Amino acid sequence: MRHVLVTGAAGGIGAAIAARFAADGCRLTLTDYREAELAATAARWGAAHLAGDLADAAFAESIVDRAGELDVLVNAAGIYPATPLLEMTAHAWDRVQDVNVRAAMLTTVAFGRQCVASGRPGVVVNISSGAATRARPGAAHYATSKAALEMLTKACAVELGPHGVRVNAVSPGFVTVDSTANPVTEEYAAAVSVNPLGRRGLPGDIAEAVVWLASDRADWITGAVLRVDGGSTAGAPHLPRHWTGTTSVQEGTEGGRAAHD
Repeated sequence: MRHVLVTGAAGGIGAAIAARFAADGCRLTLTDYREAELAATAARWGAAHLAGDLADAAFAESIVDRAGELDVLVNAAGIYPATPLLEMTAHAWDRVQDVNVRAAMLTTVAFGRQCVASGRPGVVVNISSGAATRARPGAAHYATSKAALEMLTKACAVELGPHGVRVNAVSPGFVTVDSTANPVTEEYAAAVSVNPLGRRGLPGDIAEAVVWLASDRADWITGAVLRVDGGSTAGAPHLPRHWTGTTSVQEGTEGGRAAHD
C-alpha cells in the first residue's frame, strides 16, 4: 500500500487529490492550516492529518518525517491573495513565496533525503498554475511564485532523478472550487475560464492527472509540467478573427497589413 502525503488537503483540488488516491487504496497523510476542515476531510478517508501553517519553515520541514515513510508527496498547498502591485508589501510578497514555493522546496528536500536514506524510489507532484506563464493584475506575487515552482520542479528532478525520485508538476487552468481561503468573483471566473473544450475545470480533472503522474505508467517522466487546462494554453477560441474577410496568402508579402500580435 502506497503512502501519500498531500499538502493543502482541507478542500478544493487538494481534497480531490486525496480522494482519488484513497479510491486507489492508498494510505494518506494530509496537511493544511484549516484545522477543522482538514480533520473532516481526513476522517472521510481514514487518513492521518497534521494541521499547521506551511509558511512556518519548521512546520514545513517536519511534516515528511512526522508522516513516516512515504511513497508520494503532492505539494498542493497554495494561496493567491489579490494585491495590486502598488500596494504590495514585503510581508504580502514573502507569505505567498513561503507557502507556494519555499514550503514545496522544504518538503521535497525532506522527502528526497528520506528516499535516499531508505533506498526507495519516490514521486513528487507539485501543483502549479497557468499564472506561471501569464501574469494578471493583483497577482504579481502569485504568478511569480508559480513560475518559481515550475523551475523548482525541474531543478529537483535533475538532482533527485539519480536517486530514483521523479518530480513533476500539474498546471491547472481555471478550476471551480468552493474556497473560503482563496475566493474569486464570478466576473473573474467567467473571464478566465474560456477554453477550446468549452467548460470550466473540476478538481477531479486535476486529481486524475496527479494520480497518473504518480503511477508507474509515467515512470519515464520527470521534470515535466503537464498543462491540464481545457486547452487554454493552446489559444483563445473566444477572440474574433483578426480580419473579417478572406485574404489570400502570397509568398513574401503580408499585404501591407500588420500580422503580428
